Amino acid sequence: MPFVVSTESRKEECEEDSTSAYDIWLASRATSGSKELLIPGAKRPITIRNAQLVYLMIQNNAFGLLKSLYNSHPNRTILMLAAQLARSLFPAFRGYSQALIIDEIQLQFASEAFTWPRLLRLSGSELVRRYLESLLDSYAAHNEGIVMDSAKFSVEYQQLQQRVQLDCSTFADPLTRDLLHESDLFARSFNGSGFGSLSPMDFLQIFSLLVEITSHLFLILSVTRSYTHIYVLLLSLCSTFIPLVLPQSILTHNSIDSQFTAREAHAADRRERMRNMAFSDIYRPEVQLFGLQKWILSNWATSWWTVHESEVAHQSQLSLTTGIITLSDLFRIIQNVPFLLLLQGSSATLGSLSLYRSSIHSVIYNFRNLVTTIGMAFQSVFLMAAWCASTELKPKLQPEHQDKVRYKSVSGGIGIQARELSYTYPGSSEPALKNVNFTLGAGETLAIVGYNGSGKSTLAKILLRIVDFDKGELIVNGHDLRRYDPSEYHQHLSAVLQGFSKFNSTLRENVGVGSVDNMASKDILETAVSLAQADGIVQTLPHGLQTILQSPAFEPVSYAESVSTTSSVGRYGLSGGEWQRIAIARAFMRAYDPRVDMLVFDEPTSSLDAKAQKEIFDTIRRLSRSPDGTRRRTVVFITHQLSIARRADQIAMMENGTISDFGPHDQLLARNGPYAALYKQTI
Repeated sequence: MPFVVSTESRKEECEEDSTSAYDIWLASRATSGSKELLIPGAKRPITIRNAQLVYLMIQNNAFGLLKSLYNSHPNRTILMLAAQLARSLFPAFRGYSQALIIDEIQLQFASEAFTWPRLLRLSGSELVRRYLESLLDSYAAHNEGIVMDSAKFSVEYQQLQQRVQLDCSTFADPLTRDLLHESDLFARSFNGSGFGSLSPMDFLQIFSLLVEITSHLFLILSVTRSYTHIYVLLLSLCSTFIPLVLPQSILTHNSIDSQFTAREAHAADRRERMRNMAFSDIYRPEVQLFGLQKWILSNWATSWWTVHESEVAHQSQLSLTTGIITLSDLFRIIQNVPFLLLLQGSSATLGSLSLYRSSIHSVIYNFRNLVTTIGMAFQSVFLMAAWCASTELKPKLQPEHQDKVRYKSVSGGIGIQARELSYTYPGSSEPALKNVNFTLGAGETLAIVGYNGSGKSTLAKILLRIVDFDKGELIVNGHDLRRYDPSEYHQHLSAVLQGFSKFNSTLRENVGVGSVDNMASKDILETAVSLAQADGIVQTLPHGLQTILQSPAFEPVSYAESVSTTSSVGRYGLSGGEWQRIAIARAFMRAYDPRVDMLVFDEPTSSLDAKAQKEIFDTIRRLSRSPDGTRRRTVVFITHQLSIARRADQIAMMENGTISDFGPHDQLLARNGPYAALYKQTI
């Protein structure tokens, strides 16, 4: 019984032939006779339909991906392909060389006249061949490592770049989340930890195995002369099981020093934190709002290469003598000696028997590997389709080029008109917002009040362009909000969200992400901290702004590599009120940025005492005006403290997802409506 999840209406479309990577991926998840889809990561059954999808994917998309990887290191990629071809022929040459040596030994025994020059010459040639083979193996492995590292970095970087660019509305689509999940599996495969531990570059292994099988079949045909030695071959094959059951640790050795310097451990930790910021749903709203995409990518890339250089430096060097002779080869040679007397009177030689037997063994072994590899590649093609489709995803909130308009500031801040605004969260049957209407003039202050679950935070996210709305119209500065580029619009906003991010990083970065361009400015950082009244927090921490804060939300991503990272020792936790001051300081990083036209605060002081709340809102009021008292910024804040709400120019009372009362405090009290009833309850 396949593992399944509920399907979307798009499944019917995927039944038709399509060449897009997305439709190929979606079609592969379809289950016959059912309106359900395989869960992300589930293996696809090998069917004619799926085989056709694999063909379409390879024909239309795979070569483009391989071309992009080739372009990163063209010359080295050609060398890698050539070396892979040469290495696939090594076993056949090795068997032929050993056969010559064994035949010479047999001749020596048969003639009972031991002459060493030819035997020594053949043995010397074999040693030289093995030495050259080991050198080529070492160089090929080194060259392949460079190509693979470049491909790995490129794929991971593109994956991270895509993640930080996508918005919350895009991730709300279940199919998109499934797509990105399988795209992640594809990216993991470059570390050898993907679907069946098959790297996409290992598709070359299929070609190599075919070449190796062909070379051995050629040798088998060349030495098959009669049925006599075939019977002996059956007896000889029994001895091949001995080297096959030997522990691999005896045959190979590859050690990696797991000790990392403090700098390397810090880089590994920072790389993981940047990746977590890009992948976490918790952080995504503020990654969008504060425009952290480039900052995350830059820090991740720098840390990635630092860790990578460390890993390369700690790898043990291959010995020049590696591969000259192995325990397995000794067994193969010794196995043939007992057949010497048996074959003395036969036209078949011991060398031909050895060559025949080793080639048969290799054909069987490689054919088994070929079948396994093809099966793994079959599954990986669909993960490749997911990755290719994910690179074509566009943020849902991004307007089409022909519809886009440039944001233009107006005097006093942002003017807003909401008309019949409605929104329903994906998977919910009840709308979070319905028929919301209000008008807010530029430079005015709006307080949004109401009971829990009435839609206050949802409205704030829509105003911040973090999520989209389903119906209605939202006009900002005379234009439909949907026509603005979200990244440009966000440059004119600052906010404290109810679920603000608690980054597992230094206090400097937790505050500085509010304006990454000014993060290096000590004066601006200290000003923001002072405005949020967080000076006392900085003073109590052992390293001040450089103290690493422990975030309860931090969880390493599931596919993180096993590298040493900085432990939680030395990280400092903060209380809820202290974290809230850090979030306020983050918003205040843009306090003096002339581009900022609107400040949005969603319960910014819920964990603070009454005195601190009043002081923070006094600061917000001061920041929204010029020194001469002229309004210069629109302010929207959500609060349960009606004593603070009454200070706003306009108050919106929300109930059941809509605004039931709207106006100044005095008018609402005189109207004796829902707001007045709520206000009387708090007196």
